[in-house]
Amino acid sequence: MESMHTDLKRFNCLTAEIDAVYHDAALRLGLSDSALMILYTVCTYGESCLLHDITRLSGVSKQTIHSALHKLADEGVVYLEPVSGRKKRVCLTKTGKAFAEQTVLQVIEIENEIFGGWTEAEREMYIGLTQRYLSAFREKVKELPR
Repeated sequence: MESMHTDLKRFNCLTAEIDAVYHDAALRLGLSDSALMILYTVCTYGESCLLHDITRLSGVSKQTIHSALHKLADEGVVYLEPVSGRKKRVCLTKTGKAFAEQTVLQVIEIENEIFGGWTEAEREMYIGLTQRYLSAFREKVKELPR
């Protein structure tokens, strides 16, 4: 049990340190954490994605995402496009595409370089175990009392 507790502490520390490195990347690129997350998510999907996907994947409050989104829109980096009903799509402007290349796409390149240095088996193991942990954790959290 003590070994498991130690391993969990190591896991949690590593997760926190990874988050801190993303924060450092945002600072170095002149972005807020939420702006980095918005641009990262949009670029992961291509040049646009649903606002819902950003809020779902970021773990950041809707209010924070909306504030950062409006700042990016005011700067001419993104614009919102109605999709259907209340759904909106976040799209990069021409300026936003150039800005993303100078900022968030550098982070994605670093990630690709790191993953590219791993064998296929290592990538599959890492992703498989992380997905397994996430699924189990998500289910256990649903059992918590409200």
